[in-house]
Formats: sequence, structure tokens, C-alpha cells
Amino acid sequence: MNIIKSLQWRYATKKFDDSKTLTEEKLNILKQAFNLTATSFGLQTITMVIVTDKTIRKKLVEHSYNQKQVLDASHLLVICINEDIKDDDVDMLFDSIHSIRNTPETILSPYRSDLKITMQQMSKDERQEWSNRQAYIALGNLMTVCAVENIDSCPMEGFSSEMFDEILKLNKKKLKSVLLLPVGYRAEDDMFASFKKVRKEVDKSVIEL
Repeated sequence: MNIIKSLQWRYATKKFDDSKTLTEEKLNILKQAFNLTATSFGLQTITMVIVTDKTIRKKLVEHSYNQKQVLDASHLLVICINEDIKDDDVDMLFDSIHSIRNTPETILSPYRSDLKITMQQMSKDERQEWSNRQAYIALGNLMTVCAVENIDSCPMEGFSSEMFDEILKLNKKKLKSVLLLPVGYRAEDDMFASFKKVRKEVDKSVIEL
């Protein structure tokens, strides 16, 4: 399928076939796609947690408005943000640039300092909101990759972040869950799979100047 046909094929899967599981190859594609997602400044303040354990996911269902996709999907992807952004996060980025690209510190130093100042001038809530926007970029990227790979998915915002953080012990990793993406394969009797897409005409959603 070409990319447009793939995007026409995808939909927010309401019912997964719980007997079908992603291969390690497919799962690795999603891991790589997440890691390659564009983020502002290249500062990756997002983490993807992959939940396979059905016992854990059964506990999570009641904290996601009883949406069964959380349990029935092959895997549950939980997109998280850092609880905060510290100078260490900025240093980790620029140290990696220096190591991988051999960029001299004399060139990197002013950019390193400017980014630290930029983050320091934000409140903690503003830094979290900044990271939230990166999480949505990752979600969109993953959904597109899923469509290309013929993997079904269902983006979710409706869940208790606090309870997910507690059950998955994300607090200990200084992470905060913000988005869910159950992935797997649609059930044959999911009636939503056959629904026609409802979208504006392209000339109504795109303005050319």
C-alpha cells in the first residue's frame, strides 16, 4: 500500500483480536520509529513504556474508562514525559552530539548554555507542557508507522495518569504518563473497521497562499 492508502486503511481500532501478537520484528520497528521521532532541539524528554503483561494491563483497564483495547491489544504503548527537564538532560544531549559528530565544544558551548537558560526560564508546568507537545509528535509518528506496517492502533487520552504512574511505578523512573497507544490487529467483528472515513474535503482543510 502507498502511504495515502495506508492512512485510509487505519482507524482508531475499537476491538482487537486478542489471539494475535506482534512479532519481535514489528515491535522493533515501533521502538526504532519512536526513538527516531523528531523532537524540539533534539532534546528527547519522552520515553515509551511497552506493557506486555496481561495481569498488569487488566489492572489498568479500570483506570482507562474500561476501554478493553488496553487489555486486548497485542501490546500497550505508554508514552511518557520526564517529570522535569534538568541541566543534566541538556548536557546529555550535547555530550552525545560531541561524541557522535565530533563537534568541538567551542561550537557547542553557547548552544548548550542557551538551551539551559531557555529551560530554566520556564516554570516546571511549562516544561512539562513543552514535553507534552513532543509526546504528541511521537504519537502521530507511531500511528503513521503502524499504518504503513499494517499494525492496528488506537490513540487514547482517556485514562488516569496518576493511577497508571502508580501501577507501572513510573514515579520511580521520574516519568509521567501522558498518552496511550494500544497496538495489534483488529478483530474481524469490529464494525468500526468498515466505516467510511469522515473528513473535510482537502480544499477545506488546506489553504494554499
